Amino acid sequence: MYMYFVYLIECGDKSIYTGITTDVARRFEEHKTGKGGHYTRSRGVARVVYTEKLKTRSKALKREFEIKSWPRQRKLGLIKK
Repeated sequence: MYMYFVYLIECGDKSIYTGITTDVARRFEEHKTGKGGHYTRSRGVARVVYTEKLKTRSKALKREFEIKSWPRQRKLGLIKK
């Protein structure tokens, strides 16, 4: 059984990228090498600023969608917790 993670990455332009994965370290390396997606490829990545563990892919996708809909300030509040 896989464990899924919702993760937030601070990009080079200080924007925040939200995604899901089963392996945060591997996925961050993919983002760093330009294999993580257009958004992070065009902005670069600085660091993982938040992770949240979820039991199913479905729950992770729902949480990712929820966080992506938030304004920047709310995402920053989540990071500070």
